[in-house]
Amino acid sequence: MRRRLEYLIQYYVGWVFLFLVQKPLFMAFTEGVAHYSFGKFMSVIWHGLPMDLSVAGYLTAIPFLGVLVSIWWPFDSNFNMRKVLRPYHFVVAIVLAIIFVADISLYPFWHYKLDASVFNYLDSPKDAMASVSSWYIVIRILAILVVAYIIYEHQTRICSNTFVTTEKSPERKVWRTLVILCCGGLLFLAIRGGAKESTMNVGRAYFSEDQYLNHSAVNPAFSLLSSIGKSEDFSKQYRFLKPDDFDSVIRELYPAAGTGVKSFAATALQTSTPLTDTLLKTQRPNILLIEMESFGGRFIEALGAPADVAPNYNALVKEGIFFSNFYGNSYRTDRGTVSIFSGYPALPVVSLMKMPIIVRALPSLPHELVKQGYTTDFLYGGDVNFTNTKGYLVNMDFQKITADVNFTKEERKTNSWGVNDHITFAYLAKDLLHRKSNLTAGSGEKPWFSVFLTLSCHEPFTVPYHRLPDEVYNAAAYTDDCLGKFIKQLKASPLWDNLLIILVPDHNITYNMADSNPDYFKCPMLWIGGAVKGNPRVISKFMNQSDIAATLLAQMGLSHENFIYSRNILSGAYGKYPFAFSCYNNGFVFRDSTGVTSYDLAAKSVVTERGNSNAQAARQMKGKAILQSIYNNLYKYQQ
Repeated sequence: MRRRLEYLIQYYVGWVFLFLVQKPLFMAFTEGVAHYSFGKFMSVIWHGLPMDLSVAGYLTAIPFLGVLVSIWWPFDSNFNMRKVLRPYHFVVAIVLAIIFVADISLYPFWHYKLDASVFNYLDSPKDAMASVSSWYIVIRILAILVVAYIIYEHQTRICSNTFVTTEKSPERKVWRTLVILCCGGLLFLAIRGGAKESTMNVGRAYFSEDQYLNHSAVNPAFSLLSSIGKSEDFSKQYRFLKPDDFDSVIRELYPAAGTGVKSFAATALQTSTPLTDTLLKTQRPNILLIEMESFGGRFIEALGAPADVAPNYNALVKEGIFFSNFYGNSYRTDRGTVSIFSGYPALPVVSLMKMPIIVRALPSLPHELVKQGYTTDFLYGGDVNFTNTKGYLVNMDFQKITADVNFTKEERKTNSWGVNDHITFAYLAKDLLHRKSNLTAGSGEKPWFSVFLTLSCHEPFTVPYHRLPDEVYNAAAYTDDCLGKFIKQLKASPLWDNLLIILVPDHNITYNMADSNPDYFKCPMLWIGGAVKGNPRVISKFMNQSDIAATLLAQMGLSHENFIYSRNILSGAYGKYPFAFSCYNNGFVFRDSTGVTSYDLAAKSVVTERGNSNAQAARQMKGKAILQSIYNNLYKYQQ
């Protein structure tokens, strides 16, 4: 009996020890050790311990069952635990090694712990690894093998080999069984996180205002496995407000998105409120939307950036309509793209682009334009299958999709993600300049809606351009240089007179900034072209990427009633309560005229608060109401 108890204790403690070792390794390889005191380091260990105990409990469950079986094993027969558990140890060692190494490797890029969003990128491994070198991958594979070997040897050698059944008495066997079952009860408590009402969750490890320390304390295996269970369950997540309270709040924010919504179009309010401002000379311009990879407010002079990063963009700001309080909905290209073309807010963890049943139900800006006689096309120099982008674009009614496969092998090698921007900008210019300036020229040709997603302003920021010493700012300067040359070509062509160009980033960049920082979501949006009406101007109303669809359609005299989460910011109704809503991994940012609140959903606490502190509770409630409304609607699509 004593040997069995010692075995369970040693086995359980062995896992806990490995998880404790993982934390300093995480901080060492993500450069955290050099920036924090020994006291902070110990706080990470201490606050992460309950989660480590929980994961160790899960991993001890199988050996626990083996110990139970060994009590009733045939008389005088050896039960070799090391041999029985060898396959189990092998699989667990490999899985944990992958999790540990992936967590350390991805954190410098993502700035959050490993979770289920990693699976969004595994169907296109080439693109997922495009930001790093071959040696980087080789070293990580070797690290996985080494870590797996250490884990395997540690857990197989730490414990006894065999248990011998010599007890004939059934009563003694029952007694031993009861003792082991009591140990099982303790394991259950460890797994659950104690006897309190709340069970173990990621937020239990959070203890600091510094998100890096919180993330360091989180067990990556728990973070990954717990997020898998939540990633597609819309029926139970974010149930913050009671129905009556929720309905009154959400109708102030999105009038068509109340509790009774059955579909996007079913009960959407008629959104034909009169415009308070018109931005276009014609209601049927040709439209070019350039979705600029990572080209956030960090690079634009009008938003506080150095003037020399994007001189061409800065010059264009003085020619067109600049939206100075424009905010991205999310932190990833797949999320931002859905917000732009479906007028749909982003979510804290889930990528809707990866969910075909949801994609088919989302409203579509390209589809609305196709109904008005527009042709639609999409250009990207990378793999358009990445994160199911092609499936989404097809569902959105993009009639022509051009991607890396349409370029030469040499061109596809110019960037680790695919084709560099100067090549794709040149391709786009050639394509557009072969089109006639319809409508104004009276040619009778269909108007067009073209989208170009740039590529080069992205890790590893290696571009054929060398003007600025900082590689990140230099990559942005490269894209800006390509943009300037491209716009110059269009201005000299007949296309310009009837052309609306919308410049908008897919998201900002986390360069020296956490994605929970409200400033991260500050982005530029600029409308330029011959179709733009009047003198250069600045519009300072709060708006999101998700508001582009309704605002553009309204300017064209078209209904946007299907877009219940997209607001026409130039309508009289919008002036009643302007706000912006953004999501980061496991959190959201809500801002209005009273200030801004960043809220961590895992920790259930405010990360950042600015402005009127008396309005903080209201901002928090409104952000929660938006999430609850979105998940209400998404759940209906799963029925």
